[in-house]
Amino acid sequence: MITVVGIVLFTLLGATALALVRVRNLFAVVMLAGVYSLLSAGLFTVMDAVDVAFTEAAVGAGISTVLFLGALALVGHREAQPSHRPILPLAVVAVTGATLVYGTMDLPGFGDPANPVHHHVADHYLEESSREIGIPNVVTSVLASYRGYDTMGETTVVFAAAVGVMLLLAGRRRKPAPEPDEAPAAAADR
Repeated sequence: MITVVGIVLFTLLGATALALVRVRNLFAVVMLAGVYSLLSAGLFTVMDAVDVAFTEAAVGAGISTVLFLGALALVGHREAQPSHRPILPLAVVAVTGATLVYGTMDLPGFGDPANPVHHHVADHYLEESSREIGIPNVVTSVLASYRGYDTMGETTVVFAAAVGVMLLLAGRRRKPAPEPDEAPAAAADR
């Protein structure tokens, strides 16, 4: 069942990415980016990376979407048509992508039991966490106890980002334009 959910989420991620590339309305792009982040959070949950899913949902689908909507309120909803073909950005993205793929060639296989990451502290967490911490869920015991300061730091970063976005949006409030009927009346009072 989890495999089916993962395939559905991957399919929806691909469809959302294609829609992001094709849409020219910036409001639709921001909404699709939020949907993409929310789907990514769901995929992380299916892969048992709940802490990453929380961060993706809060930052990707939440704060980033609000920040982009605030930016759209200042710049408008339509994308300007470029006067030239974007060959250089496409080349930079292709080279960066190829470099990243090349960099992953030496990584051990996904889920390989001989992977070094599985023998560093994972054995201790799996065997001793329920006795040491008293929490039956290993992920919760790691996040709440062994990595408590790290989790608190991540929470602080998300909170600081939310406060920063709210300050940015509050600082850019525009004064309302006078009503057309009020302008001649104000000039006549002088």
